[in-house]
Amino acid sequence: MSIIAVKNLAYIDPSVMTYAIQAGAGVVIAVGAAVGIYWRKAKKKAQDALGIKDKKEHETDDIIIKSNKEK
Repeated sequence: MSIIAVKNLAYIDPSVMTYAIQAGAGVVIAVGAAVGIYWRKAKKKAQDALGIKDKKEHETDDIIIKSNKEK
């Protein structure tokens, strides 16, 4: 058995590179979304454990209509 160096000439089609870039971007976006979700969950658990309240004001969807007599 002999070892022979074989020279391969390969051509990468531009559509393959486009697909590779899209796949890479998809992985980056998915990992970023997962990290964001778990970061918020961990932050919420830490705030609950330390007794820190969320500074955001929560608005309700209630609609209050006052009559002219109540003004």
